[in-house]
Amino acid sequence: MTDLAERWPLPELADLRDALLAAYSEPTRGYHDTVHLSEVLARLDELADTGLRFDATAAELAAWFHDAVYDGERDAEERSAVWAEQALAATAYAAEVPRLVRLTETHDPAPDDHLGQALCDADLAILASPPERYDAYVAGVRTEYAHISDADFASGRAAVLRDLAGRDRLFHTAYAREHWDAAARANLDRELARLT
Repeated sequence: MTDLAERWPLPELADLRDALLAAYSEPTRGYHDTVHLSEVLARLDELADTGLRFDATAAELAAWFHDAVYDGERDAEERSAVWAEQALAATAYAAEVPRLVRLTETHDPAPDDHLGQALCDADLAILASPPERYDAYVAGVRTEYAHISDADFASGRAAVLRDLAGRDRLFHTAYAREHWDAAARANLDRELARLT
């Protein structure tokens, strides 16, 4: 966790960093935890290393906030965005970070929104993981929805997977489409086959 704490881009707001780390460390989180946050930050680094131009500080802050609230309820992204609005009100990121957090609800940024594309691709990069990591991700998500019956979870999860698999563009950046798309679609197909 120390390494993750060092990735916080606003050292003058260390208390906010600690509050976010505490949120990501809640025991009810099976997937949307500090490991997920670390992976999203690493994928943002990977995208930046390809030459993709975006505001790294805004992207990192949005990564920190995008699952700040995660409790299995439908409006978690909105509550995360509101937290960002309030916590960053005195900074230059008070509008942009909440906008980016809200994008992670649909993962559908505009064609000219390079910052939104980078964040959405980094968030969905888990879909392109090797099968063992992908299966751990799926198990973690199931843990977060333990209060839902197996049948209802399978039905809802299958709907999410069909939506993702049916998109013309699962990823938005050229790098992610080239390097992550095929593996992601294979994982989605494999999980859908298990569910149906």
